[in-house]
Amino acid sequence: MSDADTIKKILVSDVYVEVPPDRMGEQDSLRDVLGVDSLGFVELRAQIEETFEVTVSDDDFTPEHFSTIASLCALIEKLRSPAAA
Repeated sequence: MSDADTIKKILVSDVYVEVPPDRMGEQDSLRDVLGVDSLGFVELRAQIEETFEVTVSDDDFTPEHFSTIASLCALIEKLRSPAAA
């Protein structure tokens, strides 16, 4: 399962987004298209940390990183890299 597919699953099962995963575009706005609210973003951060075994710092918990599924995938990739450790 790709990171994007895993994020879609988290959005549906833990953040309660009502858009089916197969209708989510990787460039869709999490807030405007998928309807994630402020509490949803906090839950999404916690689920990303747990699922991908990364730590999202306050500096990384930004609208830029949490704007789309694609931007989240890029953030996860960055956090996984040895340079981030």
